[in-house]
Amino acid sequence: MEILLSALAQGAIWTVMGIGVYITFRVLNEADLTTEASFTLGAAIGAQLLVLGMNPVLALLVAFLMGAAAGAITALLITKVHINSLLAGIITMTGLYSINLGFLGAANLSLSAVPSLKTQLGSIGLPRNVDTLVLGIVVVAIAVAALSFFFRTDMGQALIATGDNPIMAKSLGISTGGMLMLGYMIGNGLIATSGYLVATDNGYADISMGIGSLVIGLAAIIIGEVVIRNVSLPVRLLAIFVGSVIYRLLLALVLRFNFDTDNFKLLSAVVLGLCLSIPTLQKFFRERKARNAAVKEVALA
Repeated sequence: MEILLSALAQGAIWTVMGIGVYITFRVLNEADLTTEASFTLGAAIGAQLLVLGMNPVLALLVAFLMGAAAGAITALLITKVHINSLLAGIITMTGLYSINLGFLGAANLSLSAVPSLKTQLGSIGLPRNVDTLVLGIVVVAIAVAALSFFFRTDMGQALIATGDNPIMAKSLGISTGGMLMLGYMIGNGLIATSGYLVATDNGYADISMGIGSLVIGLAAIIIGEVVIRNVSLPVRLLAIFVGSVIYRLLLALVLRFNFDTDNFKLLSAVVLGLCLSIPTLQKFFRERKARNAAVKEVALA
């Protein structure tokens, strides 16, 4: 039961990361490597603001805005300087390392004695992990509701069109560069928010905490799509929560078998590789079944 509760709690706050990755990876069809740096950026600046005594909700909003600014930089490199999207993400990620280190002031920053949203929920009697779960669900609900409304607007539809077919979107008068920037800003803003939530849950912010975060976000998306298919966009976003929880459960179960924690990132990569291969394997077995059925019909004829 404790493992399930922990997976639900961790899955909830990491779902915010998954939704941010979904915006760039699925909606815009871009692999954004800014992710790992913007995740740490949200954690770093959010932690420093909490240490300075800022209201936790305001600190969360600032973390979102800083993540959006990081996404805007990557988008500017792509749209104005015409740098490849992968290289643009790498450039932003490299530059943000020094900025994140400057915000932290050291390799890590403790939040053990600092008031946060998590401690405020704990102070009203919510047990460990339940406070994180409630916080995560509230933030995820707000994000899904806001995005569901946004994607029904003309601007949201323009953003989707830009990701589907940028040439066609441009011919329809859509500013594809502006839509790309908007998508990168929303995605990285949510990713930074997730970094802030994870830092407050862990009780510290670390300069290396963003490493591998993109893998976690992608795993949550892919698993969610495999489990819940052919649904509307709002349900797809909620499916990321299901994928995030399943991913956490898989890792927790493996770690219970005395798996070496030094190989945790390797395990995460293997799990993601397996998840990414599921649609291909399903297609392979469906095609093989169809071929076998066709051969059987020919033999009977």
